[in-house]
Amino acid sequence: MTDQAESVATIAEFAESEIRRFLERVGMRYEAVEPGAEIPGSFWGDSEAGLIGNTLFARPDTPIHSMLHEACHYLCMDKERQQTLHTDAGGDYDEENAVCYLQLLLADRLPGYDRERCYRDMDAWGYSFRLGSARAWFEQDAEDARQWLEARGLLKLLH
Repeated sequence: MTDQAESVATIAEFAESEIRRFLERVGMRYEAVEPGAEIPGSFWGDSEAGLIGNTLFARPDTPIHSMLHEACHYLCMDKERQQTLHTDAGGDYDEENAVCYLQLLLADRLPGYDRERCYRDMDAWGYSFRLGSARAWFEQDAEDARQWLEARGLLKLLH
């Protein structure tokens, strides 16, 4: 993790009730993990959010963008995958792009966070996009991701 990545917004900056409410609105549960403890269901380890079924696990040092990303993985998978989900969200290239797109859209729905901050956090953390930044990708190269979400009715989450 770089010094730049350490400056991303974390769970600790938000009221636990806001995190819970945000996730409950999309049909998920939140389980807080003690500082320094291993995060259950974390694919990448370290401070990255974890998923087991519809429960998202995070520590105070978990980046908000990681929480959003993992929540969006859950939202983008079909019911069968949701029911057997444990740690590895799986999915293909198109789904991963849709996850990133939805993550940016939902950033605006979390009080105290927004898409602008999420762009910066994703870039600082090292997300890689052909056009060089999350913003450039979202604004100029993500139509396929939007279409993927539309085809599955997932943009209705924003209303």
